Amino acid sequence: MGVLIIILQLILSLSILVILHELGHFLPAKWFKTRVEKFYLFFDPWFSLWKTKKGETEYGVGWLPLGGYVKISGMIDESMDTEQMKQPPQPWEFRSKPAWQRLIIMLGGVTVNFILGFLIFAMIFLVWGEKYLPNSEVQYGIHVDSIAYDMGLRNGDHLVSINGEPVDRFSDRDLLRAIVIDNARQMVVQRDGQEVTLAIDPRFVSVLSSNKNKGAILFEPRIPYFVHSIAKGYPAEQADIQPNDRIVSLNGTPTTYFDQFYDRIKDIGPDQTVTIGLEREGVQKEITLETNDKGRIGVYPIPPADLFELKTIKYSLAEALPKGVTAGIGFLSDQLKAFGQMFRGKIKASESLGGFGTIASLFPEEWHWESFWRVTAILSLILGFMNLLPIPALDGGHVLFLLYEVVSGRKPSDKFMEYATIAGFVLIIGLVLYANGLDILRWFHK
Repeated sequence: MGVLIIILQLILSLSILVILHELGHFLPAKWFKTRVEKFYLFFDPWFSLWKTKKGETEYGVGWLPLGGYVKISGMIDESMDTEQMKQPPQPWEFRSKPAWQRLIIMLGGVTVNFILGFLIFAMIFLVWGEKYLPNSEVQYGIHVDSIAYDMGLRNGDHLVSINGEPVDRFSDRDLLRAIVIDNARQMVVQRDGQEVTLAIDPRFVSVLSSNKNKGAILFEPRIPYFVHSIAKGYPAEQADIQPNDRIVSLNGTPTTYFDQFYDRIKDIGPDQTVTIGLEREGVQKEITLETNDKGRIGVYPIPPADLFELKTIKYSLAEALPKGVTAGIGFLSDQLKAFGQMFRGKIKASESLGGFGTIASLFPEEWHWESFWRVTAILSLILGFMNLLPIPALDGGHVLFLLYEVVSGRKPSDKFMEYATIAGFVLIIGLVLYANGLDILRWFHK
């Protein structure tokens, strides 16, 4: 069911983005009285799932969900309709329009993507606000995973600053971004009442950007082990353990925090008798039970969101709009910096690239509108950014040739545009196959 929800979100998100992107080309083409022969969601080689014709334009849905297109008369594009280009130019054709009009038509799609991304971010801030956990709320420090441990962090540390910037919001994603994108080289933590400066090894740029560590949680808030619920069918269900009990020891060894208990019970193993110390309404007691065949007892702790107070910033429409633009520009800036890291060899392209599987993994297994729109905003900005790359067959390639025409006053020949488009299309297909091939290999290596 979770996979189906992910697929539905992916299809809906891409459909919205493709339709609006192509509308960005369609509308200015119509304004400049340029004939649009086709407007398609998805590609339709050999046949389409649905089509209808209104006026001079055929509208339809293709069967190959790799994007969409508008076919504009008198333009060399992915349709490769070279026969039309052999005929004398007509006033309604793209090639007959002034360069500035053609430039606006070609920039229409990415313009829509950027505006849409900014607008969706703004609406998220307006509807849901901005929630975060203040760093000051995390009174017990952090619980680290193996990567953060290798970086020098320890359980119980309080993060103070990253590269000299004070940490106000508790988020391991902020540390990851600072290292991978901004080349952060040091952080300061408070440990046992003293501030300790930790150097960040440059190798963690590639470690944290690798696909195998995608989504890895570097650290979480450290929490005391208050009982939230008991899993059905687990040993704790038959024991005298109740919600809000605090687990304080395991086999006589104090366990102040959940991570301490978890690490110790893992070492004990399956089908073992254990003694658990509880504190209930100020009274301490001990209970005995056996771990199951997986070495677990089935007691869920109270999550950090219930222990610590999240802060929510509400925005009016006048505040949300510029906030959305700022968030979008910040995301695009990070993408440019990531490209820079890739070209410098600090981030491996094979670790960062991905196909539809990677895109689908951005969506959660449950349908949450806030998450759906956030991922859609991100994809809209990525789509706009990627389409601006100066590759023939992409919008950026057409824009590059149009800018050359505007500056030089000379228009590239139709034959040159044909060959350039073929080369660009082959390159794009190659990248798509490579990216999706990486997804397949990753799936087999799981």
